[in-house]
Amino acid sequence: MDSLDYLNITGLSLIDWIIIVIYLTLSLGLGLFFAKKVKSMTDFVSAGRNIGLFLGVASMAGTEMGLITIMYSAQKGFSGGFAAFHIAVVAGVITFLVGLSGFIVVPLRKLKVLTIPEFYEKRFGKDVRVLGGLLLTFGGVLNMGLFLKVGALFLVGVAGLSPSLLPWVMTALLILILFYTCMGGMWSVIMTDFMQFCVMSIGLFVVVGISFATIGWNNLFDIVLEQKGIAGFDPLSAEGDFGLSYVLWMMFTAGLVSCAIWPTAVARALAMKSETLVKKQYMITSITFMIRFLIPYFIGISAFVYFTIEKPEFMPLFGGQLDTLYAFPFYIKDILPIGLIGFFTAAMIAAFMSTHDGYLLCWSSVITQDIIAPLAKKKLSDKQRLFWTRVSIVGIGIYIWYWGLFYQGSDDIWDYMAITGAIYFTGAFALLVGGLYWKKASRVGAMAALISGLTALLGLGPIKQAVGLTQFTGAHIGLFTICLTLFVMVIFSLLFPDKNIREVKI
Repeated sequence: MDSLDYLNITGLSLIDWIIIVIYLTLSLGLGLFFAKKVKSMTDFVSAGRNIGLFLGVASMAGTEMGLITIMYSAQKGFSGGFAAFHIAVVAGVITFLVGLSGFIVVPLRKLKVLTIPEFYEKRFGKDVRVLGGLLLTFGGVLNMGLFLKVGALFLVGVAGLSPSLLPWVMTALLILILFYTCMGGMWSVIMTDFMQFCVMSIGLFVVVGISFATIGWNNLFDIVLEQKGIAGFDPLSAEGDFGLSYVLWMMFTAGLVSCAIWPTAVARALAMKSETLVKKQYMITSITFMIRFLIPYFIGISAFVYFTIEKPEFMPLFGGQLDTLYAFPFYIKDILPIGLIGFFTAAMIAAFMSTHDGYLLCWSSVITQDIIAPLAKKKLSDKQRLFWTRVSIVGIGIYIWYWGLFYQGSDDIWDYMAITGAIYFTGAFALLVGGLYWKKASRVGAMAALISGLTALLGLGPIKQAVGLTQFTGAHIGLFTICLTLFVMVIFSLLFPDKNIREVKI
């Protein structure tokens, strides 16, 4: 018997499908309506730098709390228990501190750049911008390579569809995203993010409430302690899924990188009306950055407890015949009544859309602004820039469809994303800190630091296995890459100083 039959998964009701279709129609209509606001590249990429505080907060939260985030966080909760909560805590605390201090994001907003590599040119020169743009695009697009597959996997699981339909579901979702992202750019992204954030938040809180009613508060703690021991609560436990190196890695990736270095978050800061609003935006968003991890972790823990109590015979399937990612949609399908399943599925599709549109826009604008435009013999017009940005959006979409179908790595989704993202953000961290806060940072040092970031590729499962580094975790290799890029930046800057220091006025 098929594993889906074991879990008694049935299709969505007609009412559920109607709710989903109504929501998707509203999203498309909103995207088309705001397409008329796009008159220049600045409008398309940063919404004319005219976004207010609360819309900016909702947009940042909506983009960074996508379905991929919810799925991999639920997976972490399912496998790691309450110990996974440490990631949420560091994300909230560090985002608040970035907002309080304005570290990195406020100077970038003052410089009025559209992308982070644009800062590289102001500080280090055109060649650093182009190299930075290439590595950012490579790491960023690789990073979102599994987004589409995970979103389709959720819909297949919750709707009770045959796994053989996964490519078709991926195709349908991709066409939807490409359509309204290409039409309205950042205006469509931000306005749909706002609606998606509201729907998604309601859906998640409803599931939390039903989980409490279904499982009971005491069972949550008792079952986790019984099944996982102290490792289910202590992230530093040697018997658990985490450990000290992992906690330090999360302080950097889930904390600093996700809010101050990752371009999709920084793009929201660059679209704000003023530097003062940027700081307020980050301090308020720190709450949502923490919640975006806490709630999915809790739902993942609830799924673990639910299947342990109610259907223990199915637990061996997860991590065996079934990917542990399936635990989340199967749990949702089991506990929610008709109507609420449709509403929650719409909320998750909202989360899926809010991440994809922001990421597609971010990486495509980097390709246009930081690779094509600097290398072009003549200055590109706004019309040409918009054309190449839209072409890039479609190209990236085709790539993630292909990569999602054929990548065979064994990494869990969060660790895969952290390592692929490190290709960009380890070097970017060195350049941003060095370029903004150290006058002696040089062009050669910047180039060397960017190239050193490629070391993070050793943390990917297939590569790690091929070169014989299986004794090291992704966290070990990620931390090593951070130290390496900073070391290389300092040494090469001192050995090869710039003859004329290019200071940027902040």
